[in-house]
Amino acid sequence: MTTPDSPHRLDKSVSSALPSSKMTLGEWQSIIQTMYSRKDETRGVDGTFMWFMEEVGELAAALREGSPDELAAEFADVLAWLATLANISDVDLERAIRLKYGNGCPGCGQSVCRCDMAEKP
Repeated sequence: MTTPDSPHRLDKSVSSALPSSKMTLGEWQSIIQTMYSRKDETRGVDGTFMWFMEEVGELAAALREGSPDELAAEFADVLAWLATLANISDVDLERAIRLKYGNGCPGCGQSVCRCDMAEKP
């Protein structure tokens, strides 16, 4: 669902500043910070988490019956709201991922997970 402050709706001035090629997760988190920090700080973690969960629900629906374009848009929304939550929680996503997954699976330590299928991850 697209709302006026939905992270995937960009005005022309912001979209022209986006990199035209691949970007890192850190660059993406910084873009979301620049676009939405004022609103995000006002909304707070609880309000932002509710928006995030709404987008996760929309992703679930798109996984079941959405078109490829709808599915891509919902993945983008979920990633944008996750970056927003990380920003207002002062979490560097690249660092967090590197610390948790940089040496392989957190469960078994292997590059290709060898954990039992009944176990998480």
